[in-house]
Amino acid sequence: MPIYLYIDRGTFVHRLHPTVKVFSLFVMFWSVYWVDNPIVLLVPIGVLMLWVAQLTDSWPNFYRLRWLFVILIFTTTLMWMVFYQRGTPLFKVELFHWGSHHVAIDVTWLSIKFGIGRGIKLAELLAASVLFLSTTKIEEFTYGLQRMRVPYRVSFAISLSFRLVPLFIDSAVTIVDAQRLRGYDFNQGGPLERVRRYVPVVIPVFMGALRKANNMAMALEARGFGFSHEPTTFIEYPVTAADVIAFAFLVGLGALYFMFYWTGVGGIGPMK
Repeated sequence: MPIYLYIDRGTFVHRLHPTVKVFSLFVMFWSVYWVDNPIVLLVPIGVLMLWVAQLTDSWPNFYRLRWLFVILIFTTTLMWMVFYQRGTPLFKVELFHWGSHHVAIDVTWLSIKFGIGRGIKLAELLAASVLFLSTTKIEEFTYGLQRMRVPYRVSFAISLSFRLVPLFIDSAVTIVDAQRLRGYDFNQGGPLERVRRYVPVVIPVFMGALRKANNMAMALEARGFGFSHEPTTFIEYPVTAADVIAFAFLVGLGALYFMFYWTGVGGIGPMK
């Protein structure tokens, strides 16, 4: 199973300038942040994400994370239906009772709408990240951050985290497979016992992480990391007409969603 999310395709989204890709991630987060209405979250930005996923063939990554999306939407919707007690009650749900004490909540149309909107919002934030990582190499991510005047050390640290996390996961999977070959059963016992059986895996993964960090520090020092504040890059990315059009479209999308917030279209209705 691949440990990275990047999917190499020849679409125009893959060929966009790295700065435009980084800016698109910011615009997606910006647009989703301002609105709570489920319909506005689905149209147009939700439809746009579905179109980009189909165009770039990013569905394998969404399939790998399908349960994360399901859990995220389901739990978020239920939580806000419980804690967002606004509007006229539709019906009452009894959570539990103990003796003469009863704990119940009033489910309202606003709480349902707000909960669904929050669930979709978090799912779209995750979907935007998946689309970005599916179409952008780590080198392009670093290049885009540098062109956006992010300090080199900061951009390198951010991009490095995207490299190391999959490597640590791969190391953990390798260690688990090695322990299973030696007869160690991770599925024995109840849920708590299964979790406890994974504790010994943490130690070799942690030691391997320290070893890799030490080797990487020596390699960076040998290559003169930090010697120049404006390091050069091997690959240059020219700005094309598609980049200009995509940038203008993203600016318009961000402005549109801010107008949704400003005019109240992106809200869920009366707060009383």
